[in-house]
Amino acid sequence: MTEECDESEILALLDDEYARAILGETSAQPMSATELSDRCDASRSTIYRRIDRLTDCDLLEEQMQYDPEGHHRSVYASRLEEVRVRFEDADPVLEVERAEASAEDPADRFTRMWEGL
Repeated sequence: MTEECDESEILALLDDEYARAILGETSAQPMSATELSDRCDASRSTIYRRIDRLTDCDLLEEQMQYDPEGHHRSVYASRLEEVRVRFEDADPVLEVERAEASAEDPADRFTRMWEGL
């Protein structure tokens, strides 16, 4: 479940090198926590903490990925498309543009995979 994060929480996340690395890696393609740990040169616990914070702020989306053998794993995809900061009366105003959330239901993906066998 995502919660509405305030501007300071989002800015703090974007200031974090691991959170930025996760968003960068997952903007190209969905990745598992293990893949992110390798790509970001961070421990899995560090990656999972950032994943939790990024998903709480609706900047990262968890998806289920199935393989032909019937196994599944969680992968993560960035929802962040653009961030703009402007100032109004000396106060920063953050505008966050997010990609549409994945609309495909896991059951639909499983059916599509099953039909492809």
